[in-house]
Amino acid sequence: MGNTKSSALSKELLEELKSNTKYTEAELCTWYQSFLKECPSGRISKQQFEGIYASFFPDADPTAYARHVFRSFDTNADGTLDFKEYIVALHLTSGGKTLQKLEWAFGLYDVDGNGTISKNEIQEIVRSIFNMIPAEAQKKLPEDENTPEKRAEKIWAFFGKKENDKISEGEFIQGVMDNKDILRLIQYDEPQKIKDKLKEKKQ
Repeated sequence: MGNTKSSALSKELLEELKSNTKYTEAELCTWYQSFLKECPSGRISKQQFEGIYASFFPDADPTAYARHVFRSFDTNADGTLDFKEYIVALHLTSGGKTLQKLEWAFGLYDVDGNGTISKNEIQEIVRSIFNMIPAEAQKKLPEDENTPEKRAEKIWAFFGKKENDKISEGEFIQGVMDNKDILRLIQYDEPQKIKDKLKEKKQ
């Protein structure tokens, strides 16, 4: 039943994904066929994942960000994403519930996986986000957030942290919930672009 290489989704997995994401049965089945076409083994490697991101952002360099996103969704840390991990990734980055999204965002920023976020980790993720913003668009950013360093400083200041402090998951989620401006600063704001591209690929 649960064979990932089967051309049909198992009923259990289909029901689980339908209840945990906003996708319909028809969408999930179509995406599964497309997923198997791209990844006949039923798993997607880090390199393939980076390639998908690269095709979404031809004018920028999404490699570092894609690597971090991949790490945050490879829940069993086996170096590949199966269809379930892939769909959950799509769902969360394009329209998951706020709390789920923030739990994921915390995992994205917690680069070393130790349960807290340091200022260096924020700088690392923000830098990878900046690599995806075309140079022209960067020029239009507000003065106090037009470099990765300035944006990281701004985020750190929001949390009222000293240089070597850490942010826990609870603090992170509460801080972002309390201040929508932080949400804008911590995320790359074009998940819709990715979704639209995926829809194009499916047709």
